[in-house]
Amino acid sequence: MIVVYTPKGGEPQHYDASTLKVSEASIVQRTVDMKWQEILAGLEQDDLDAMRGIIWVIRKRSEPSLRWGDFDPGVLEMTSRMDDGEMERWMTAFVAASDSDLEWETIHKIIDSRIDDVAADPERARVLLAAQAPSPKAEAPEQGSEPEPAAEPKTGEDPSPSPTSSEPGTPTSASSPTSSTSRRKKSTTSTSSTSTT
Repeated sequence: MIVVYTPKGGEPQHYDASTLKVSEASIVQRTVDMKWQEILAGLEQDDLDAMRGIIWVIRKRSEPSLRWGDFDPGVLEMTSRMDDGEMERWMTAFVAASDSDLEWETIHKIIDSRIDDVAADPERARVLLAAQAPSPKAEAPEQGSEPEPAAEPKTGEDPSPSPTSSEPGTPTSASSPTSSTSRRKKSTTSTSSTSTT
């Protein structure tokens, strides 16, 4: 997550939470009395302490003497945004979870309407969104084009699956009987006596 800090009358400054070292994350945890996973979840909800902690600890890199109490931004001066990787994962998940009846144009409009509010780099996010579009081959056939009819089974073939198989029955011919469909031949080496007329 990227925390965007825009001081009153100033330019937006971006602070990437993923750049923190473990020692810095530990300092933020102790300072705001939250576990790291709670801080990450808080960033998604624009939690003020979580955002302030991230900005403060990153600023301490260049201002080592900056104390927690000395950095007190306005509540409307901070917000969280998704980085490119998070945006791509979010869009992929959204597309996958979308109703299969929705057209791509509708899904595109829904995501595009949110980009400016959630993406750290909206321009790059729109490039990522365009890449999510389904390929023309994956789209349904155009209206008016009918699928080819299925081949009719040959006479004598049973097109339905056998009751014990999930696959259609294998067609057989008289010249290649299978053990399950052919009759047993009488043994020619039988020792029993038969009368001949």
